Amino acid sequence: MTVEITRELIADRLGRVTYDRFLFYLMGPYKSFNLNYVLSEEDRREIDVDDLPGPLRRLFRNKDDINAAQALLRRVQGELRTDPGVNAFLALDVDIDTDDVDAVTQSIEYARCSNATAFVVPFLGHNFGVGEEAGSVLETLAATHGDRLIFVHEDDVTSAMIRSASVRWDLRVETYETEADLVAKLRRFAGGIMHRERRGELDRLN
Repeated sequence: MTVEITRELIADRLGRVTYDRFLFYLMGPYKSFNLNYVLSEEDRREIDVDDLPGPLRRLFRNKDDINAAQALLRRVQGELRTDPGVNAFLALDVDIDTDDVDAVTQSIEYARCSNATAFVVPFLGHNFGVGEEAGSVLETLAATHGDRLIFVHEDDVTSAMIRSASVRWDLRVETYETEADLVAKLRRFAGGIMHRERRGELDRLN
């Protein structure tokens, strides 16, 4: 059974906020990255974690912290739903089974239906799947929804995908140092889109 993803479906599955019809889709990793994903046990035995620079030490976080990336997205979502009161959501919130609609197609449709979409990339994020989904969204929607998309990554994150996004798709790319900084930038982005919709520079979405 195929589910049709619409603005109405998304809004109906989310809680009430001040601006119910302003949908803000937050994309990002749900799991924290850990070097255990890519290093063998033998490799890890040869590394003295205490001798590594701070950012690298953070990659050896305990597996108990594996959901830190999703927790970050949830906190950011809560902040945006409170102030300015937009209907920020994660893909999980819409609760469509990937057997009905695959994850990449879901992300494309959520972004298509949203007033704003942010790709949030923390240093601790396990970003491989997110990069694929973000690339698919950009390939499909950058030409028509480019003004509604933003890529925000933590200062320590660098990648060819991020560099190419700003060139290939003329995507707005920003960095953040702290969680408060991230929230502030996303609030400004949402506010800017709201302002442009009111002035008629961007289409109002029903």
